[in-house]
Amino acid sequence: MSEDQGKDRPSYHHGNLRQALIDAAVQLVEEDGPANVSVREVAKRAGVSPGAPFRHFSNKTALMTAVAEQAMARFRLEIVSAVEAVITADPVDRFAAVGVAYLRWAIRNPTHFQIISTRSLIDWENSESLRRDNDAVRLLVEGAMLEARRRNLLQSNDIMETQIAARALVYGLARMYIDGHFAQWAMPGQTAEDTVQTVLKNYISSIRSGPITLPEETI
Repeated sequence: MSEDQGKDRPSYHHGNLRQALIDAAVQLVEEDGPANVSVREVAKRAGVSPGAPFRHFSNKTALMTAVAEQAMARFRLEIVSAVEAVITADPVDRFAAVGVAYLRWAIRNPTHFQIISTRSLIDWENSESLRRDNDAVRLLVEGAMLEARRRNLLQSNDIMETQIAARALVYGLARMYIDGHFAQWAMPGQTAEDTVQTVLKNYISSIRSGPITLPEETI
């Protein structure tokens, strides 16, 4: 069971209506997909009147943006914790730790991953919280890559190209896992999680000079 699915059903009893609505929205996305979520259905799930959500959210986009903001904050904490746990002084190891943490979080939180990854659902440009947390993660990655380049630890000096390729890889692996593709694409003798970790390790090996060390905590 994913962490998304393990949460209790929302129940609003004169408590935090805003949070109850956010929780209800997440559960409806889990059940029916984001396209089928409506503010009316969220209100029904939370046990409040159809007009109650509009005290906090002007429309569906505002509600889904609030869901994404909470998810992104937790995602940022996951990444920061993973980087801080790296025991070596090797910046490529920090870069690898970001990749492992990204995939681990996405696999354990598939609904939240889908929401923060679908820009048509949320108001990314006008959410200071989303942009701040996203920028914090990017700065961690860029800092590791710049240090690695200064120390001649990378095969390529093109930091942007390396980051885009890494982003595409982990996003693609996460989507493949969440959408069930590894039933056909898992490597022989490996679980889906093992395959994801193997592919990530091979990518890190391809961009760096010298051996690599993935974090002990697995995906």
